[in-house]
Amino acid sequence: MKFDGFEWDSGNSAKCQKHGVSVAEIESLFLGTPLLAPDLLHSSKEQRFRAVGRTIKKRYLLYRFYVEEQW
Repeated sequence: MKFDGFEWDSGNSAKCQKHGVSVAEIESLFLGTPLLAPDLLHSSKEQRFRAVGRTIKKRYLLYRFYVEEQW
């Protein structure tokens, strides 16, 4: 899977900070080699995935995200 960037809205950003993780730290997860898997429980309308790995702060992180359709 190739990542081209992230789009954050204020709701997503606030949720991350509520859990003590900054947007920058989440993005750093994808600089390594996270394990990726479909998020089948939460993907009824869009392509959702789970990523598990270590951040730049050496913390383990599970992150759920969706991928916009390519046009």
